[in-house]
Amino acid sequence: MVKAVMLAAGVGRRLGSIGVRPKCLLEFGGSTLLERHIAILRGVGVGELVLAIGFQAERIESLVARIAGDMIVTTVLNPAYEQGSMVSLWAVRDHLDSSVLLMDADVLYDERIMHRLCTSAHRNVLLLDRELEPGDEPVKICLRGGRFVEFRKKVDVEFDLCGESVGFFRFAPEVARRLATATDRYVGAGAVFEPYEEAIRDVLLANPQEFGYEDVTGLPWIEIDFPDDVRKARDEILPRLQIGELKRHG
Repeated sequence: MVKAVMLAAGVGRRLGSIGVRPKCLLEFGGSTLLERHIAILRGVGVGELVLAIGFQAERIESLVARIAGDMIVTTVLNPAYEQGSMVSLWAVRDHLDSSVLLMDADVLYDERIMHRLCTSAHRNVLLLDRELEPGDEPVKICLRGGRFVEFRKKVDVEFDLCGESVGFFRFAPEVARRLATATDRYVGAGAVFEPYEEAIRDVLLANPQEFGYEDVTGLPWIEIDFPDDVRKARDEILPRLQIGELKRHG
């Protein structure tokens, strides 16, 4: 049975005055991102969620206590949450021991995206959106001849397909364990300010043939990092969402 592991420990400094609460507690259409995540995960049959928390952890735990219902939710405190997301992934490394969905918490998305991830024929899956935002902010997935050649914000390789990573992944048990080991290497080396995607990149590029991707181009989603992302999420993404699971479980 697959479980979800979600990174929700960060401060969200780039949101400015909006970031006075964890990003997973931002509300859109009367529901927090965390409520939406849980409703959508229930809808695809995921019954267990592990949350890496840090900034205002008690607020997240309070909400979890109210909304978890029949879902098993485990919170793992990352006291060094002001460091990089690598440390948050390292904090939950003991839970990377089975089939997992690894998720960023700061994404507003259509439930069809999660369905695409969970029903993929690939055992290890990345989600790729070919409508790539310009600049160095998006994490890019690059392939050449159908083979992964890069997974980073800044790329310097030849490719014939490049898209933006949604920030959701599915890993088989053996790959999840390799990812846990990779986080150990980074934290052990003191590279605590690295983004967690660097650990995924190491595992991905070491054995690219073990991974596949699902193209979610055209399905609405947004990662929320800046104040303008909040506006776009509310005004442009929210009206386009298919939210059947939220209605059924809300």
